[in-house]
Amino acid sequence: MREHARGGRNDAVNRSDQGNDADGGPAAPSRRKDARRNKETLLDAATAVFVTSGVDAPVRDIASRAGVGLGTLYRHFPTRADLIIGVYRHQVEACAEAGPALLATAATPHTALRQWIDLFVDFLVTKHGLAAVLRSDQAGFGALHDYFLDRLLPVCAELLDAAVTAGEIRADIDALTLMRGVGNLCIGAESDPDYDARRLAGILVDGLRRPGREDRT
Repeated sequence: MREHARGGRNDAVNRSDQGNDADGGPAAPSRRKDARRNKETLLDAATAVFVTSGVDAPVRDIASRAGVGLGTLYRHFPTRADLIIGVYRHQVEACAEAGPALLATAATPHTALRQWIDLFVDFLVTKHGLAAVLRSDQAGFGALHDYFLDRLLPVCAELLDAAVTAGEIRADIDALTLMRGVGNLCIGAESDPDYDARRLAGILVDGLRRPGREDRT
């Protein structure tokens, strides 16, 4: 009887532990938080590795930089294509989220616009390598391009509108035209390590200023 009672208590403890560890239990939010953190860390690491070593870099280098095991990497990104797409979307989101933050903290809307364009240039220089791989899947690449425009066009438009409203820049350019212009200026960076796409894009953005207006950086 004593053994049966002890076994009953152990069973009750085991059931309680399982309940806490099951989906929706107290342990589940912590696991989800850890998983999100691991995924973000992997995306940051993959972005850095892709810039220095290209999109064909060994995945073990990415896992090592992120400080996780290969099993964790493959759990989040089963294939290299999944990882490449994840990096692309991760960079787009970072660029999109930076726009409102810069507008809230920069000295002027034009300063915010120029700082955002610097980030946009950095994204485009990295994006060329990603795009070359994704072109083999036209449908997938097309969907990512739509996602890119849906997320970044409104951000660029908001920055432009703020600078126009402040009387800092001319009102005769739209967000898509500006982004295309910056994109064309970034093409040279693909084959020339000394090509300064940021500087050229900065000249373009400075050229939008109305006469007599100066940026207060």
